[in-house]
Amino acid sequence: MNDRRVYDAAKELNLSSEALVHLLRELDFKVRGYMSVVTPEMLKKVKKKLEEDKRRIKEKDREKEKLRRGKKRKVERRLRKPEEKKRAAIKVKETLAKIKTGEQKPKKREKVERVETKSEKEVRKIQLPELVSVEELAKLLSASSLSLIAKCLELGLMVTINRRLDYETASMIASEYGHDTELISYYEEVAEGKEEVEEIERAPVVTVMGHVDHGKTTLLDYIRKTNVIAKEKGGITQHIGASIITYKDKKITFLDTPGHEAFTAMRARGAQITDIILIVVAADDGVMPQTVEAIDHARDANVPIIVAINKIDLEGARPDMVKQQLAQHNLLLEEIGGDVPAVMVSAKTGMGIDDLLDSLLLIAEMKELKAPLKGNARGYIIEARLDRYKGIVATVLITKGQLKKGNSFVAGTTYGKVRAMYDEFNRAIEEADPSMPVMVLGFEHIPKVGDRFVVLEDDRTAREIARKRQLAERKMIARPPVVRTLQSIQDKIQKGETKELKVIIKGDVGGSVEAMSDSLRELSTEETKITVVHSGVGDITESDVLLASVSDSIIVGYHVGTPSSVKLTAKHEGVEIRVYDVIYKALEDIKLALVGLLEPTYEEKLIGEAEIRQIFDIPKVGKIAGCHVKEGKVIKNAPVKIVRDSGVVGEGKIISLRRTKNTVNEVSAGFECGIGFEEIDDFVVGDIVQVYEMVEKKREV
Repeated sequence: MNDRRVYDAAKELNLSSEALVHLLRELDFKVRGYMSVVTPEMLKKVKKKLEEDKRRIKEKDREKEKLRRGKKRKVERRLRKPEEKKRAAIKVKETLAKIKTGEQKPKKREKVERVETKSEKEVRKIQLPELVSVEELAKLLSASSLSLIAKCLELGLMVTINRRLDYETASMIASEYGHDTELISYYEEVAEGKEEVEEIERAPVVTVMGHVDHGKTTLLDYIRKTNVIAKEKGGITQHIGASIITYKDKKITFLDTPGHEAFTAMRARGAQITDIILIVVAADDGVMPQTVEAIDHARDANVPIIVAINKIDLEGARPDMVKQQLAQHNLLLEEIGGDVPAVMVSAKTGMGIDDLLDSLLLIAEMKELKAPLKGNARGYIIEARLDRYKGIVATVLITKGQLKKGNSFVAGTTYGKVRAMYDEFNRAIEEADPSMPVMVLGFEHIPKVGDRFVVLEDDRTAREIARKRQLAERKMIARPPVVRTLQSIQDKIQKGETKELKVIIKGDVGGSVEAMSDSLRELSTEETKITVVHSGVGDITESDVLLASVSDSIIVGYHVGTPSSVKLTAKHEGVEIRVYDVIYKALEDIKLALVGLLEPTYEEKLIGEAEIRQIFDIPKVGKIAGCHVKEGKVIKNAPVKIVRDSGVVGEGKIISLRRTKNTVNEVSAGFECGIGFEEIDDFVVGDIVQVYEMVEKKREV
């Protein structure tokens, strides 16, 4: 094994680069960052430490569970003794009362009821954050802090009133008080305020997507009147840029994506920050593969779409062709009866720009976008990098509250304090409002794109949460990813969780992709639907895998390759990739899977007949039919029909079956038996009992 870079080794270990650097430093290896070299010996020691960590965590969990069970039994015994004493005392009083008066006094009965009611403990389900102080936990459990500290001592925990407990420990203590617990993210906890906060109108967040070189950045450059395009290598966006403009006294925030991987990566991490997606299509090129990809990503994200048909000033511009191509991909524009607005623009001359901005403001007005200005700020990381002069810099899009210089925060597995903030023009600012993108300095480590950014009360809390998340990230290594396979989707269908099979199709030529898409759609039934989330020409990419991950799809390829890096991403995301050499084999596999998705149907199969020769009416049991089995067999719990004069007079099932005095499960032809029915009372001597079994019928697509 040769020397490798940190970021490459981190992928193999399913770790972030920051986590691996942290581990190497703990092992006294001198590494600077994700580009440092890792030797085989260093990697071997890291793997050994990870195994030791996993083993320690498992042993700790086993000890906690053992301790929790032991204490629970002790508590139950302790609770049982007073109850038994109270019941005994009450019994003695009742007996004495009977001796004196010859009857039980009503007041004594009422006292018994009150004692029992008082002894019953109210069981509640309480929500616990990842970290909670002893004082906070006591309030949640409606107990005093002193009693909770005493309980912790019984469990072998030395704590103070300000000591912070992790969720597992707090949950164990809560169970001692007879309460169930539910984990809530710290983000959810701080998001729920006790007081109603007044909300103000905020700027819409618009993500700009489209094919390379169709003029996304040029369009934004004209809108925001900056020279961003001159700073970008080759005129192609190198990272996510964010800017906010003012138009007609209204603000609009734009995100300029470098492709669709970043957009999908943010969605995969729960970052639903986009209000409107602006798809830019060049009037001379028309709809291209990345345009289709942008449409599919936007549609799957369920975000309003607006189309900007750019380069309308060129001689070769064919806007009508673009509209037809968009319609072929089920993107129907308003002018042909659809619901997607389209605007003709020129990023060079500025033609149609005002109409485009008016359309964006109209959509924003219809959505009634609001956010609270007061309270701790929250947002998302949309870009992060290591700057040569400033250190770690992250672009944060504020979604709620107001971010101020000096605020402590946590973002994913890292934390920090806002040392400085800059706007898009690199001007230092003191505060940032909702929908405002801002560059933040003060991170301990480089955060990930899509990480949620949350301001906390103090640096200590932020540090504790970040370290807890780092430990959780390590623990995730031991857990297999949730794999999205045809079998797992079948299980979801059978449990009633979904009625849809989502597929992403990639092929070597457009004709094959179109043929496979059409054939798969034809396999849809009323019960289960096949949805082609995205289709395209070329090898399977990481963008395809990320889209499959967020949309819960599988990937089907025809005569295409899958790079090793994509396979690694698919393994990490738990996405199944199936590649075929012949189309019919792919269709056959999907068809077989779809048959498994259909809810099974059953048909009745006659397995036996018996004649009723006697009827017994047994007290507390009901009517029993004494029968002679003529054909086949009679089985307990089997469905039956009572036939009289060639007509069915009753239907039900066998709930009791006896042969002589013994209860049996089955009686064969030629023997006598006693049968008890469920939901059948109307039977007479001479009736025929037909016994059936339900046979699953094979479904056809």
